[in-house]
Amino acid sequence: MKIPSPWLELDDETTAELLAIKDENEINDRFYKKLSFGTGGLRGIMGAGENRMNRYTVGKATLGIANYIKSKPIPQSVVIAFDSRLKSAEFASVAAGIFAAKGLEVFLFETLVPVPVLSFAVRKLKTGAGIMITASHNPKEYNGYKVYDRTGCQLCTSDALEAQRFINEVSDYSSVPFEADGGKINYVGEELLERFCTEVKKQSLFEEKSDLKIVYTPLHGTGLVPVTRVLRGLDVTVLSEQKDPNGNFPTVRSPNPEEKDALNLAIEKAKSTGADIVLGTDPDCDRVGVAVRHNGEYVLLSGNQVGALLIRFIIETRRESLSEKDTVIKTIVTSELGANIARDAGLNVEDTLTGFKYIGDKINKYEADEKRRFLIGYEESYGYLVGTHARDKDGVVSSMLICQMAAYFKNKGKTLVDALDEIYVKYGYYLDSLSSFTLKGEDGAKRIEELMKLFRADGKKIFTGIEKVLDYSLGIDDLPKENVLKFIFTDGSWIAVRPSGTEPKIKVYFSIKEKSKEQAEFRFSSISEKIEKIINA
Repeated sequence: MKIPSPWLELDDETTAELLAIKDENEINDRFYKKLSFGTGGLRGIMGAGENRMNRYTVGKATLGIANYIKSKPIPQSVVIAFDSRLKSAEFASVAAGIFAAKGLEVFLFETLVPVPVLSFAVRKLKTGAGIMITASHNPKEYNGYKVYDRTGCQLCTSDALEAQRFINEVSDYSSVPFEADGGKINYVGEELLERFCTEVKKQSLFEEKSDLKIVYTPLHGTGLVPVTRVLRGLDVTVLSEQKDPNGNFPTVRSPNPEEKDALNLAIEKAKSTGADIVLGTDPDCDRVGVAVRHNGEYVLLSGNQVGALLIRFIIETRRESLSEKDTVIKTIVTSELGANIARDAGLNVEDTLTGFKYIGDKINKYEADEKRRFLIGYEESYGYLVGTHARDKDGVVSSMLICQMAAYFKNKGKTLVDALDEIYVKYGYYLDSLSSFTLKGEDGAKRIEELMKLFRADGKKIFTGIEKVLDYSLGIDDLPKENVLKFIFTDGSWIAVRPSGTEPKIKVYFSIKEKSKEQAEFRFSSISEKIEKIINA
C-alpha cells in the first residue's frame, strides 16, 4: 500500500516520519482504516496516519464534533480535560483552538485531571459537551479522545454514530481551522477540582477511627491530588517512584491495574511499611486495583470481587435507608456474584452492554422517571461508581470507599479476603477471569471477524453443557445491538466472547461457579485451553 499523497503534504515532520517507514505492513496498518468510535471513544497508537492519534486526526474529530454540537439545541459550549499521557496536553490545546474558532465557548483545564472530574465539570459548567484526551489504561503508545454529552455521559450508540457521521464529513484536513485566531478559551482551575472532591466525600459510608494503613500509587497518572485529598486523615503512604505524572510510565510494563504486575512496586512498599491494603489507579483515574494483606501475603482482588464486596459493604452500612427503588447496574460480562448479593437484599439489578457509558445512561433515565434510584454501577474491568456526581467510572470515590470498607472489616477483625470468603460460603465459589488475545493490523481484524463467526456457528459444539446462547448482535431486551456472544451453562456459569472496542484484541470472559476453588480452577483450565487452541490455530 502506498502512502496517500495528502499525508505527505501536511508538514515536514509528518512527511519525514512516514517516508522513514520501510515496512509495508506498517504503512498498511496506519492507513487501512480510519479511527472510529469504539467502547471508549476514539483510541489508537500515536503517530502519523489515518489509523493513528495525531494532531490531524484529533483536528478532524474536533471539527466534526463542533459541527455536531452546532446542529443540536444544546449549550454551544464544551469543556476539555487531559491526562498524563504523551501529547495529551497538546491534543487538548489543538481541540480547544478548533472549538473556539468554530464559535463555541471553550473551558480548558489548566492542568491534568481524572476522567470523573471531566464528567463532573460538564454538569457543573452546564456545557453542551465534554472532551477528555486519554487512552485510559492502554500502553504508553496509545492516546484517545472521549466525547461526553451535556449530562457528563459518554456518547452512547445512536449519538456516537451521529457524531461519527459528522466527523466522516470532514474529508479535507485543510478545512480544519488549526491556525485560526478568534474565539475565547476560559481556563478551569483548582476550584472545580475542590468541588468535585467535596461531592465525592458526600458518598462516605464509614468514618469511625481505624488503624488501617494504606499504600497508594497513581501509576504516573492523574489520581495523586484528588485521591490523597479524599483520603485525608487516613494513614496513606504514596509510592514516590510512581507519584509524578509521566506519559512514558517508566516503572511499569503497562499502567493498567488489571495487570498482575502493575502493583508490584507498591506491594513491595506495603511489605516494608506493614500496610493493610494497596491501591493503584490508572492514568486517567477511572479504574482502581486493590491488593490486600492476608495471612502475611498480599492478595490481588479482581474487579468482580471488589464489586461484590462493595455491594455487601453498602448494604451493611446503608441498610436502614435502602428502598425498593435502589438499583445495582453491571455489565453483561460482569459476574453474577455481586448481583446475587444485591437481589438477596431485595435490590434491583440491571445489565448493560460493556462500556460505562451505558451505566451512565441508565442513571440519566432513573433521574428522569424516578422509578428507580441508582445505588452502585460497576464492571469487571476495575471500574466502579457510587453517587451521581459523575456519569463515568470514578477511581477517586472508589478509592475512598475501598479504604473505608477495609477499615470497616478490620475493626471487625477481618480482612477483605475474609469478607470475600464469607460471601463464597453463602453464594458458592466464583472464578471470574479474562483472556485477551492481541491480533494486530488488517489481518488481525479479519481473524477476529472469522473467530466471531466460528463461535456463532459452532459454540454449542465447542462447549458441553450449554443451556442457552445469547447473541447480542441480534438485540436482546432493550439493549443496543453489539457484537458479543454469551454461552450460559446449565449451572449458571458462563463464557462471553467479544472484540475489544479500544484495542486490536478479541476478549474471552469466564465466570465459573463451583462448590470449591479447586473445582473451579480445574474446570476453568480445561475450558480456557480449548479456547486458546481455537484462537491460536
